[in-house]
Order: sequence, then C-alpha cells, then structure tokens
Amino acid sequence: MIELRTFDTCVDGGYTRSLRNQFPKQRNPPLPIPVLKKRKRLRFTHSSFICSATLAVMADEKKKVFDVESAASLVKELRGSFNAGKTKSYEWRIAQLKGIEKMIDEREKDIIEALHEDLSKPELEAFVSEISMSKGACKLALKELGHWMKPEKAKTSMTTYPSSAEIVSEPLGVVLVISTWNYPLLLSIDPVIGAIAAGNAVVLKPSEIAPATSTLLSKLLEEYLDNSSIRVVEGAVAETTALLEQKWDKIFYTALAALVWRSNGPCTSGSPRVGRIVMAAAAKHLTPVTLELGGKCPVVVDSNVNLQVAARRLIAGKWACNNGQACISPDYIITTKDFAPKLIDVLRHELEEFFGKNPIESEDMSRIVSVQHFKRLTRLLDEDEVSDKIIIGGQSDENQLKIAPTILVDVPEDTEIMKEEIFGPLLPILTVENLEESFDVINSKSKPLAAYLFSENKQLQKDFVNNISAGGMLINDTILHLTVSSLPFGGVGESGMGSYHGKFSFDAFSHKKAVLYRGFTGESPARYPPYTPGKLKLLKTLTSGNIVSILLALLGFSKD
Repeated sequence: MIELRTFDTCVDGGYTRSLRNQFPKQRNPPLPIPVLKKRKRLRFTHSSFICSATLAVMADEKKKVFDVESAASLVKELRGSFNAGKTKSYEWRIAQLKGIEKMIDEREKDIIEALHEDLSKPELEAFVSEISMSKGACKLALKELGHWMKPEKAKTSMTTYPSSAEIVSEPLGVVLVISTWNYPLLLSIDPVIGAIAAGNAVVLKPSEIAPATSTLLSKLLEEYLDNSSIRVVEGAVAETTALLEQKWDKIFYTALAALVWRSNGPCTSGSPRVGRIVMAAAAKHLTPVTLELGGKCPVVVDSNVNLQVAARRLIAGKWACNNGQACISPDYIITTKDFAPKLIDVLRHELEEFFGKNPIESEDMSRIVSVQHFKRLTRLLDEDEVSDKIIIGGQSDENQLKIAPTILVDVPEDTEIMKEEIFGPLLPILTVENLEESFDVINSKSKPLAAYLFSENKQLQKDFVNNISAGGMLINDTILHLTVSSLPFGGVGESGMGSYHGKFSFDAFSHKKAVLYRGFTGESPARYPPYTPGKLKLLKTLTSGNIVSILLALLGFSKD
C-alpha cells in the first residue's frame, strides 16, 4: 500500500488547519505545497514555519490518534447499539433520514462553500450534482421506506403444501462506507442513506483529499444524526487501514484511481488496484463488498446525429461535470475519419460558447483537485506522440490548478493517456473507417463503468447494447442515467461490483432472508422412514407436476 504523509500547516498566522497532501515517501517531496482557500492562493513550503497554534493542534491530534484499537472500540460500540435493536425500527430510520434532509436544507450554504474550497465547484453545478441529488435520494427513501421494508410475498410449491412464503429484508449490521473526493457530499450521503434506510449502524470515512467537505460532514452528521449508531471517521491512509482491519457486515467503497510516483512524476495505478486492497481486507472476515470503481468510459458518435445537441451533451458530461473528474465522464470518443472534422468544429464552437475564449479563467469550471493530480494530467499531455495530437486547448495554469478543455486526435493506443483512466479535462478522439470497428476497440479494454452511443440508427443502438459490456449505458446523452433512481448504478469487472441508487441502495445494505411458514396439517408419511417402494412412488408422483396424478395420489389412488 502506498504510504502517504500528513502536513499540519499554520495559515495567516492565526487560522490553523490540518492539510493532508498526498504523495509517496521520498527524500525530497515536491515543493512548495499549495494551500487553496476559496479564491485566494497562498504558497509556502511545508517546513517554512510552525506557529504555536499549529503545535497545539499537533499535540491535540497526537492525543486523538485513530488506530486499530480505536477502530475496534468504535465497531464494538456500534455493534452494541445495533444488537440492542435501536436501528431496526421504522421510526428510527425515518428520524435519521429526516435529519439528513434537514441538514442539507439548513446547511446548503456551508456545503456549497466547502465544495468550492475543495474543488472550486460552481454553485449551480454543486447544487445540481451534489445537493439536489442527495436531497432526491433522501426524499425517495422517506417516501418508499415503508414499502421497501414490507416483506415480499413468494410463491410456494406443492411439495410444501399447505404453506406460505416471504422474503424479509433485514439489516446487515454494522457497515463501513468509504467515499471519495470528486463528489464528496453525494458519494458520502447517498450510500449512507441506503445504509440507514436498511436499518444498519454506519461508519462513514469521507475523503481527506476534499478536507473542507470531510470536516463539514463530520460536524454536521454529529449534529443532525444519532451518534450512538452513525459516526464519521476523518483521516487518510492510517485511519482507513485501521478501519479495514475490523470485522464489518458490509464495506461500501467508492474508489478513484490511486496516485503512485514514477521517476518522471505522478501517475494513476487504477482504481481496481485500490479495490483489490479493500477486497483483501474484507476477505479476512468474509465481509461482502460493494465497489464503485471506474474505467475508461467510451463514447461512440455516429454521423446521423443532431451535431449541436450531441456536442453540448458531450461537453456537459465531460467539462461541466467536475471538469472531467467523474467516474462516468467520457474518457475517449470514437467516430469515423470522415465525420471527425465536423464533430471537432462543433465542439470547438460550443466550448467557446460555454467557457469563453480563455476557459482557464472561467468561473463555470471546477479546478483540478490537487497539484499531484494536475501534474499527472500535464504529464499525460507531455508524453511523446501525444503533445502534437492536441487540436483544441492544452493550456494550463498550475497556480489556479486549471487545465483548459483539451481535445486530441488519433493518439496512439500504447500511450499512457489511452491506457489509464484520464479523470480530467482531456478528451482523445479515435477515428475508424466504420463504427462497427469501435466495438473491437472498446472490448479490447477493461469493462467501463459507463458507455455512450450517439446515433439515430436503431440497429446500431441494439448492437451496441448487446455487444458492449459496461456498468451502465446511455444512448444519445451522457451521465444522465445516474439520475434515474429506478436504474441500478454500478460497475462490472474491473469497473466495480454491486450497485446502488434508490431501492438498489436499500438492497445493497440488506440481507434477503427467505422465510417459509407451515401449519401442522398436510402431513405426508412418505417423507419419513422407513422408506418403501410405495413411498418412493408417491414422492415421484408429487414432484412430477402432473396435476391428475397428484390428485389421485393424495386421494390414495394410483394412475397406473
């Protein structure tokens, strides 16, 4: 596992805050480390000075180290609460869901400020993609919880006659939710809503890479929810490792590509790598997992589309969606050689309409989350055989952690940008002679979390659905399938396992218990020893499915 360092830094002489800057241990870590506070940028080295306030915080943190022992104590406490039956009642679940709804309503301004501090998210984007969707998930759970909790009737067979059966959804127990930084509110609250609705005790570990939102969630969940059954643990690798050492009844993990360091700078090792670490920890206790990972999400664009609408929807799913820092963001486009120039021209025009002639200065675009991820993305562009493929954008500003929307054409398949998940504002376009070739290109890579097709051709749509394996799929748009609560959201293969959203979230944190009810009538001597040829014949008749033979057998007659 990659070791990460934590730096405690004093800012402005009087305001103290813990900043966790992630990179592997090395003798000379990258300097200076930037501190972003809203729109103001401060620069200094991690060793420049230490003030008394920082020392106080460091001393306080030393007292509050969250280690394996602390994690074990936390799990024991929550398990006691769960075993007492506190979380199982409908009333408790509704009260917690209303608490989340109230929290989002009352603290919307604080949430928007935290998202801006962590990612410079525009207010509209923060509202639509984080606040509105979190509230929607909560409202749906409040509305449908009684129906979800109700046992589901199941059919029985003649073998068990007379009887009745049902499927009971019971909570798993004490569950761990580890969320990520790109949508730090939604990807924390959405699975927590499912876990609470299902009646579990919950520990949330938000991402330290979005520290403002992580701290806010810790504060708000303590204020609005029942702390005897719902907790937040902040921290980085050490704290996560301590949590993963424990026995949980379910681990829900949303992972993004992990940063590793090579001699030429940071790169991603892929979210499946981190998923394997979580699965290995879970395997020690036979703990079930849901993994929401990622992958290279393809977009196939046909020539028969409404080009302006298609271009706008592509831009909305790529650059207006956290500036490409989304697991379902389009990762590359495949189109025909003849159609590519037309698509590029319209994309260029619409990008300027959306973000202006100098998109780096646009306030309608999120920034890159950290210097390390910024360097990773610029390294992708600087690679041989890549930089000369840029036809739109390519500009960057490290001080603002901004990279302009960048489009490249026919980048070689063996380059890093085509091998690893991009997770940023870079979009390669691959050209083929005919669109059927795109299927081979997509299927040569790991199964993506999402796959997109723009085409009016019904047969092509059908072939795309039948021949491309992906976690989810959308025809003639991007990312919007995420908003449909009646659809499961999840990956397949290396893009993840399990799913959630809507009732699928409730199911993800529930055990479906089979229950069969019988009375004391309808006894059949044939099931008991001593076994005789006559009993065998009767059992064969009862299991044959032939109604006439069964009725005759029950009446004591034989059809033979």
